[in-house]
Amino acid sequence: MAQDRILALYLAHRGALVNYAHGIVGDATHAEDVVQEAWLRFGAAAKGRPLEEPVGYLYRIVRNLAIDSYRRRQREERVVEPEADETLRATLDEAPSPEAAVAAKDELRLLSEAMAELPERTRIAVEMRRFGGCKLKDIAAHLGISVTLAHELVAEGIAHCRRRVRPGS
Repeated sequence: MAQDRILALYLAHRGALVNYAHGIVGDATHAEDVVQEAWLRFGAAAKGRPLEEPVGYLYRIVRNLAIDSYRRRQREERVVEPEADETLRATLDEAPSPEAAVAAKDELRLLSEAMAELPERTRIAVEMRRFGGCKLKDIAAHLGISVTLAHELVAEGIAHCRRRVRPGS
């Protein structure tokens, strides 16, 4: 078959071939790749011998390549899926153990008790700094005190909480 006839045949059916491949592989980009590969194989086959049903042969090449591509992607997804399971397992392994959760709850209870023991102004300063992320100048303005005193209140409050929550550290 002459190269001009092969090209004309391909160009006349290219859109329909891409649609056909898309129906099998389920992805437009992969369908384009399949049709391109089919064109290369069809051209090589047509050079060596005359084809009785060139359009049918071209469609058969596209079909076979599309099915192969679809199966390959399915296998790859099955191989990749266990890796996702490993990631999930690793994430679950990072979750705190029941013992760690109980210890954290206990620590939170101790912190709450320690905060309740603080003088009101110190407690407010610590809450604003640690929980509210406020700057010392904002704490000082809110409490009507100097920045230096605000710093001292926060430091004293944190030291008190640390002693109560983690004695000996």
